[in-house]
Amino acid sequence: MTRHRGVLAPLAPLLALACAALAAGCSAKKPATPERPPEVGVVTLKSQPVAITTDLPGRTAAYRIAEVRPQVSGVIQKRLFKEGGDVTAGQQLYQIDPAPFKASLAGAEATLARARASLTSARLLAQRYRPLAAAHAVSQQDFDNAVSSEAAAEADVASGEAAVESARINLTYTRVLSPISGHTGRSSVTEGALVASGQAAALVVVQQLDPIYVDVTQPSVSLLRLRREFADHRLMKDGGSGPGPRLSLEDGTAYPEVGKLQFAEVTVDTGTGSVTLRAVFPNPRHELLPGMFVHEHIDEGVDPAGLLVPQRAVSHNQRGEFTTLIVGADNKAATRVIEADRAIGDSWLVTGGVTAGDRVVVLGLQRIAHGGGVVDPHEATAQELATDPPAPAPQSP
Repeated sequence: MTRHRGVLAPLAPLLALACAALAAGCSAKKPATPERPPEVGVVTLKSQPVAITTDLPGRTAAYRIAEVRPQVSGVIQKRLFKEGGDVTAGQQLYQIDPAPFKASLAGAEATLARARASLTSARLLAQRYRPLAAAHAVSQQDFDNAVSSEAAAEADVASGEAAVESARINLTYTRVLSPISGHTGRSSVTEGALVASGQAAALVVVQQLDPIYVDVTQPSVSLLRLRREFADHRLMKDGGSGPGPRLSLEDGTAYPEVGKLQFAEVTVDTGTGSVTLRAVFPNPRHELLPGMFVHEHIDEGVDPAGLLVPQRAVSHNQRGEFTTLIVGADNKAATRVIEADRAIGDSWLVTGGVTAGDRVVVLGLQRIAHGGGVVDPHEATAQELATDPPAPAPQSP
């Protein structure tokens, strides 16, 4: 023990100095550095005219449809069109065996000729009896019979002419013609098939595809809302100068042609609570086919003082309400409940909760403490918004 004390004795002054320095350092208070507010990017809201567009699902329908059926009974001799091809109005599609109808026409013409011969004889007899009856050379009864025979012969001629016309029409009907220009489907009969007048099954269906109809359904409550907004001057009509409806196809691609609204049904479907809107679209390339599912984009009007809040700045609270962070004049961020009407591109059209001039936080939301606080705001640039991917946009509650 005495030996260890001898070794540590020279180090005692150094140990004392180190302990004193440590004690001085512990007793001295380090000055606190003020914490810098978090930096956030904001967008200043501005009122601007906003075009109100509604996207509605729908299906295409042929502009005109002709179900071709035979008008006379007989055997099909020829099919004179190519299935799936285009035909013009009046083009012959089928030929029904005309032989029986030619014979009927010939018989009707012979009957008419006989009736005309009888009329000539009766007319001459009546003409001869007329002066004789005036001179009392023949009885009045004989003259009346001659006049009656002439009238009967005239009726037989008229009946014969009608029979000839009917036979001629039936012969014409052996040439089955297309009533419209359009695109043919598959033929339900081939050569040698027996068809009947007025049968239920169509021989072929011809559809006009250019232009083409697009039928969409819209809830009746949406129509009521639009009428109220127009009445309150929240929406303005474009006076027909705006673009017509547009389409998106099943694969999401945009259809290049612009359509035109035709009409809206005046009856609400009791099962779905919606009304049908019909538009017509040019279809020169036959890109649209009947029965195809599409999305129609309709410009309903213009909100002259709309406020657009970026979707990246909007979230939901626990009650499902839309909320956003607003930076006040004192640079304090606070949560505010807003009323979002609909999505317009990557923004929400807001109808309440904010006003023009409010600064909405779009960048650095994760840096703000829960409930808000003092921030260091700057106006977000387009480049910053492009390089900072937004969070998933909330859906309408």
